[in-house]
Amino acid sequence: MNAVRRNLALYSSILLIAGLSACATTPVPPAPTTLAETLARQSQLSTFNRLIEQAGLRDSLNGAGPLTVLAPSDDAFKAVPAQALDALSQNPAQLKAVLNYHIFQGKMLGSDFQNGTVKTLNGATIATARAGTFLTVEDAVVQQTDLVATNGVAHVIDRVLMPAKK
Repeated sequence: MNAVRRNLALYSSILLIAGLSACATTPVPPAPTTLAETLARQSQLSTFNRLIEQAGLRDSLNGAGPLTVLAPSDDAFKAVPAQALDALSQNPAQLKAVLNYHIFQGKMLGSDFQNGTVKTLNGATIATARAGTFLTVEDAVVQQTDLVATNGVAHVIDRVLMPAKK
């Protein structure tokens, strides 16, 4: 009888360990985060995140929303002449205007894109277009859709959008 109890205890321990190790390897989805936190987790958006911080827009991206952010990738910023990017960095009002040209009210998922226009936070309108799964904003192609956050959504685009000079 002792041998049976020992075997039963051994099998129970093995099952318990196997069950716990299965739990440890199951990926846990990330906790819901704000747009600012969601964008900060994207390694291909380091330049955009730095400029958002510099322009003082991080609080807006942590706010209630909902907002849609069109975030240019680091490669998109590399295509901007260095002189222009430096000038933008030195002019906080212009930097904020350019970044707000990439943000608009409401939560527009990739599936919501249609041919039309949306009004950005800097007051200008931008054109959006859809052709099947191909999405564009002005002359930028949407490379990654639906970085969903608690207060909106972000999409990664391949160009820096520049508002018309007033």
